[in-house]
Amino acid sequence: MTLVELRTFLAIIETGSLVAAADKLNVTQSTVTARLKSLEGQLGQSLVLRRKSGALATPAGQRLKRYAATIEDLWRQARQETALPEGLRSVCNMSVETDLWTGPGQRMRDFVLALQPAVAMTLWEGDAATLAGWLQTEKSDMALTFSPRAGADQVQFELPPDTLVLVSTKADAPLRFDPGYVFVEAGPEFARDHATFYADASTQRLSFGSAQLGLAFILDHGGSAYLPWRMVAERVADGRLHRIAGAPEFMRPVFLVANRRAMDAWDWFDDIVKSLLADDPHDGPRLRNN
Repeated sequence: MTLVELRTFLAIIETGSLVAAADKLNVTQSTVTARLKSLEGQLGQSLVLRRKSGALATPAGQRLKRYAATIEDLWRQARQETALPEGLRSVCNMSVETDLWTGPGQRMRDFVLALQPAVAMTLWEGDAATLAGWLQTEKSDMALTFSPRAGADQVQFELPPDTLVLVSTKADAPLRFDPGYVFVEAGPEFARDHATFYADASTQRLSFGSAQLGLAFILDHGGSAYLPWRMVAERVADGRLHRIAGAPEFMRPVFLVANRRAMDAWDWFDDIVKSLLADDPHDGPRLRNN
């Protein structure tokens, strides 16, 4: 089994056609057919159903697709790490849930760039399930997440939690029954506590699955929402947003999950954890190397 054969198989599944796969790979159709037959012969399984409507993966092909895509990702990463420019000795592959980039994600990036000049960085963004998959396949060395899924070869650190506060574009916005209120998803604990405190309030018309999207909406259209303090502190300070008096704060746990292999290879990893644990999430990065 070769990488070329796996790439050819992935191209067939992606394009849905041996002819289209040949065009994409810039080879003849007979070459594509030969590579597919070789792969099927080594595995002893039919991987592709060829029909007039196109080429479809068999159940065995669907299973192989997951592994083939992972192998392709790891090969791309291996090529990057073994071809580092002069002066760089390693790569830090970091992944972040979208709503954790502002603040914790930026501090991690700045820490590595400022204090580890011999380390290159690759940054990935995704949801909790995607991050867990990247950690499992070692596409990512460490991840910032709200929903940790640490495996046997990973270590989990609980970081300072997010403080969720109610803010509005209007200083006199009501605590309850604000027609401009939008609900921003922040995990099951927040949903439960929010429902308990605002049990008598009307149902919001608009909801967002991301704090960044919710913030952008109320800044553009007006309104109020519960958002992480680290995202809104500067806007509250300059008067673009206002904290609503009497509104409770809610806390959302934040975690760093890291692969043991990466931790063992980096003598500076503990400093990242110390920096994230010691930093006030309302402040900028305070870099430490002790």
